[in-house]
Amino acid sequence: MQAKEIKGRLNEMFPSPKCELEYKSPYELLVAVILSAQCTDKRVNVVTKELFKHAGTPYEMVKLNQEELESLIRSCGFYHNKAKNILNMSKALVEKYNGQVPNNLEQLQTLAGVGRKTANVVYSEAFKGDAIAVDTHVLRVSNRLNLANSDDPYKVEQALMKFFPAKDWSELHLQLVHFGRYKCKAQKPECEGCPFVDICTYKR
Repeated sequence: MQAKEIKGRLNEMFPSPKCELEYKSPYELLVAVILSAQCTDKRVNVVTKELFKHAGTPYEMVKLNQEELESLIRSCGFYHNKAKNILNMSKALVEKYNGQVPNNLEQLQTLAGVGRKTANVVYSEAFKGDAIAVDTHVLRVSNRLNLANSDDPYKVEQALMKFFPAKDWSELHLQLVHFGRYKCKAQKPECEGCPFVDICTYKR
């Protein structure tokens, strides 16, 4: 199946996909994405609603100490590491970037707690750049639909970038996330009525 046809079927399922993390600035998005590792967007939104009342900018965040931040984000899991990364990342933004989140992938990846996936999410969502962030949903769906054949997120990202035109990357990322989250689930995927049953490897 051609890239155009796959994208067309995803467009029918998810015509206007939106990021499900709630944020009001690139900084808030960056914090939310760091918190979302091994945690649901729903839980992150509950936590950040309170957190951003105290610290919605890097300048406010660095006024918190590790223990204070940990107590605010505890229910997101891995709170010790996440708090450490968020504080170090915020400190770097204050010291090197005048409190602004850099709008390119290379600089984003120099920040604490920011790997390739997080950088791609922020770059595409906050700055409308062309990027595909590969999370567990995108990884699973890409392999099932034979768009990639790897457990390595970087290799899956490269395969998707080769197959689809750059103008589609950011929307495609969100569509694959939603598809994996709500239909092509890890356990008990909803194969009934799936538009990709003709190319899917899951049943084979």
